[in-house]
Amino acid sequence: MRITVFGAAGDTGSRVVTEALDRGHEVTAVVRRPGHHHDGAEVRMGDAGDAGDVARLSAGQDVVISATRPAPGREHELAATAEALLTGVARTDPAARLLIVGGAATLTVPGTGGFVIDDPDFPADLRPIALACAEQLAVCRATETDVDWAYLSPAALLEPGKRTGVYRTGTDTLLTDDEGNSAISMEDFAVALLDEAENPAHHRTRFTVAW
Repeated sequence: MRITVFGAAGDTGSRVVTEALDRGHEVTAVVRRPGHHHDGAEVRMGDAGDAGDVARLSAGQDVVISATRPAPGREHELAATAEALLTGVARTDPAARLLIVGGAATLTVPGTGGFVIDDPDFPADLRPIALACAEQLAVCRATETDVDWAYLSPAALLEPGKRTGVYRTGTDTLLTDDEGNSAISMEDFAVALLDEAENPAHHRTRFTVAW
């Protein structure tokens, strides 16, 4: 497959590029600043928040994956970026599939009925990006485009780690183990994204993964 990855220089995006290349896909790694490289990928400059850039870098591609994250203080840009991604991908013919890396804050906590972000212990410093992710998801759900999108929410804890290739899939409820822990490595998160790219199972909806 031909895959474009926005946010390819980031922690998650770089792992998505590596996973895609390891599977033999043709990867266009999109970065906002020069100097980044990914062996085996075509590195292009572009901005996921610019619908024109999105259309240009998505043309002829099978799948577009967005793993962008705004800098602290610019979290409000996330919803506008989602709009630009949807608009830009919609301009391609045939339209590429769009996979968006989202957040876990709006997942329902098992046994409580509340959202992750409503937990009294939710870190205050993460609240701005959590609220931005909620708006990002709302933009996807409200889109009037015909883009075949999917929004992937990680587990509560998403950190660098090992690639096991094993994970569980859910929909709108936080996935936890028997002790209430919710986690997945960025490596296995990338595995889940590429599995979805290769074998689409979620269309115009959100899903989540965890160990």
